[in-house]
Amino acid sequence: EAGAADADADGGGAADDDDDDDDNGRGGKKKAGAVKWAKCAAALRAAGAVWEVSHAKTASLVVWHHKGDYLASVAPDGASRAVLLHQISRRHSASPFAKSKGRVESVAFHPSKPLFFVATQRHVRVYAAAPSRRRPAPSSLPPPHHPLTLVPVPPCCSYNLLKQELTQKLNPAVKWISSLAVHPGGDNVIVGSYDKKLCWFDTDLSTSPYRTLRSHQLAVRAVAFHPRLPLFASASDDTALHVYHGRVFADLLTNPLIVPVKVLRGHKVTDHLGIMACAFHPTLPWVFTAGADGVVHLYTD
Repeated sequence: EAGAADADADGGGAADDDDDDDDNGRGGKKKAGAVKWAKCAAALRAAGAVWEVSHAKTASLVVWHHKGDYLASVAPDGASRAVLLHQISRRHSASPFAKSKGRVESVAFHPSKPLFFVATQRHVRVYAAAPSRRRPAPSSLPPPHHPLTLVPVPPCCSYNLLKQELTQKLNPAVKWISSLAVHPGGDNVIVGSYDKKLCWFDTDLSTSPYRTLRSHQLAVRAVAFHPRLPLFASASDDTALHVYHGRVFADLLTNPLIVPVKVLRGHKVTDHLGIMACAFHPTLPWVFTAGADGVVHLYTD
């Protein structure tokens, strides 16, 4: 059902961002039935799996909202359905965009605000979830501090981006974005690219990178922030995981402090691919890496 994205204007292969910034999602009607929820087979249930969510195209990324009830999946070949939002408690899924914004490479939820980051080939768009004009049913009313908008009308996902507002468009000046991570404070973003770059954005300062790091010899495949400690990392096809100290100050006049800490190695290049993913432990200064060699490494202090 999902067609291919429009060809890149300069012949680069994959679709680039749509330069038309009319990104308010009013361009068409959402199709129902694109995503099906089904109970897992007995063998999967025995392993702990409960629900199976099928996509029209292959999903390459899944990210969780910090509240735990929402997740987003990315299928880069899905065109207008490349991004799907899922609500676990209601088992509802929806495509938040009426038209393709280009080939989507990565997405992320803001850690505390109703903001959603979408990285396409050359830009990162930041959308604000707009409140619904329809009053939710009393049973679904959130507490006053709840940052999300609940809309009790299927098939809309309760994290309501169907009337999203484009609040910011980050321009990393790279050829092809590969990965994205949002600082736990929410005001800083790192972006990895296939042309070996790692860009740090201070979104309160500018839509251009505050710093661009060129430490890797090959494509950057994954980036990550530590949830609690001032650490971030980038993983590459050169099999190196670069760990940095990245401190953000409460004083808005003080720029973030970025200091290289360590380079970790352990994976082998397989089919020209190195480290495919990295993630920090939620509390300890430990980091996990997953490589194309089929091995997961844990680096501790």
